[in-house]
Amino acid sequence: MQAARHALRIYAVEPTPRLVSLRCLCRYTGSHVHLRRFSSVVSHPVEGWSRPLGRVAIGAVFVSCAAGGLWFPWIAHAEAPSDSNSTCKPTFFRLDDVRRHGRDAGEKWITKGDKVYNITDWIPGHPGGEIILRAVGGPVDQYWNIFTIHNKQEVYDILESYCIGQVDPRDLVDGKVPVEQIDDPFKHDPQRDQQLVVHSSRPFNAETPANALNSFITPDGLFYVRQHMWVPEVDQAHHKIVVELADGEEKEYSLQELKENFKEVTITATLQCSGNRRKHMTDEAHSTDGLQWDAGAISNAEWTGVRLRDVLKDAGLQIEDLPAKNIKHVQFTGAEAYGASIPIEKAIDQFGDVLLVYAMNSKPLALDHGYPLRLVAPGNVAARSVKWITRVRLSDEESTSQWQRRDYKCFGPNVTSKAADWDSAPAIQETPVQSAITSVQDISLHSDYNRRLLELHGLEEDAVVVEGYSYAGGGRRIIRVDVSADKGKSWHQAHLLADQSKGAKKWTWTRWRWVLPKQQAGSGFVVKAVDEAYNTQAGEYEANYNFRGNLTSSWHRVEYDPKSSKAD
Repeated sequence: MQAARHALRIYAVEPTPRLVSLRCLCRYTGSHVHLRRFSSVVSHPVEGWSRPLGRVAIGAVFVSCAAGGLWFPWIAHAEAPSDSNSTCKPTFFRLDDVRRHGRDAGEKWITKGDKVYNITDWIPGHPGGEIILRAVGGPVDQYWNIFTIHNKQEVYDILESYCIGQVDPRDLVDGKVPVEQIDDPFKHDPQRDQQLVVHSSRPFNAETPANALNSFITPDGLFYVRQHMWVPEVDQAHHKIVVELADGEEKEYSLQELKENFKEVTITATLQCSGNRRKHMTDEAHSTDGLQWDAGAISNAEWTGVRLRDVLKDAGLQIEDLPAKNIKHVQFTGAEAYGASIPIEKAIDQFGDVLLVYAMNSKPLALDHGYPLRLVAPGNVAARSVKWITRVRLSDEESTSQWQRRDYKCFGPNVTSKAADWDSAPAIQETPVQSAITSVQDISLHSDYNRRLLELHGLEEDAVVVEGYSYAGGGRRIIRVDVSADKGKSWHQAHLLADQSKGAKKWTWTRWRWVLPKQQAGSGFVVKAVDEAYNTQAGEYEANYNFRGNLTSSWHRVEYDPKSSKAD
């Protein structure tokens, strides 16, 4: 079974909230369990459960955050001692002892706080795969600071079951492992352009500055950056991608093989973070969870690569046999363990332009943007365009990562984070219609350039130029942008600027401009866009409020003071 190869998922009518030890489950069923590959399926009642256990697919055990997985309190863990609350033995280890039990050692040790843990038996079941090996031989603390879902008592109890002793006090400074002993996972992060508007440095998240939002193609160095973790250490010469079919068959491709064996395709596509304009929802409605992006978590570029559709066909996918019950989604995993998925319909659509990309704006991908290989799923939220891609997997279910199952979803205005039923909401894929004002500039007749611009718009007086972007997901064209100089009481249509988009559909933003006499400008401007399906933006933020602040797309408003503004 496909499910048995990858995850332990217990399906019961009424799953008990207690943590079940897989060791106990194995004794009960008489089954031997290996953490990576499984072929058996058991259907026996488990003692202590209120109803019979339906089907138990045996696989990688508890789903933690390291692969972006979810923690379900009824999911079992494997190979842990039966007493998960046992205390460490009164044994002390020097840090040199811990370092000798690193990546290449037979036994893998880590420290957390002042304790030492032997996690050798647990590593094969780690949902993040080999990402855990970054920490072995040293402290795990800073990784758990990044993957905050680990900070739960259930997870602490599991870790405690692997405790073998404590760090020798002679190696501690103020009771802690010295900072110089900690491997910095961000040490391979690249230098960034100082013009980027930074929201967090570790992991690095920054939006495109306003001046760069005024061009159709965003310069590479000013393209917004959204990192959930660190930039992984990658080597183009040895980078490979594995495609796994629904039956478990795999085929591996090097970057060179992709370039040589498949048709090269270039598209122009806008990527937008689901949190773009989150700050506006916070300011206009209520507080929201997440980075407080302004209007710059969006950028546009040319992407060059090969069609995912072509690679899937070459790997053995029989597209003519679809739809199929066991192939509903295509899952993607990055080198840093980020995971996401898109529906199979999008992946194989000959007009969907989903690419495995190796070049951006006619140059190799930058490290921050997925070098040497990434996915680009145009028209979908950028969270689905996985960077540093290493694995593509056909599946009957979407990715189990937290970025698919939790983070990128929306709920009603009345739903709080504590009350949210994450399974009830679909993951964000295509994005709604969007627009924003990126520039408001006064112009006068004093310069030849401004005079020509004013003449173009039939004006012979000082004026205001308002510019911005508009965008709709799913490849839908923008057909109209409405702008108001009196906060929405009256409207005018902006001029849609021509561009050189490439692709089967309109995957890019549409730049727009509106020029009006300065004497007609009020105290602020408002913009809203309409796409080819006649979808438009909501006026107020309250109706579309969600505690995550995702997909903020209400009218964008900016203040304007004619008296303080100076004409160029």
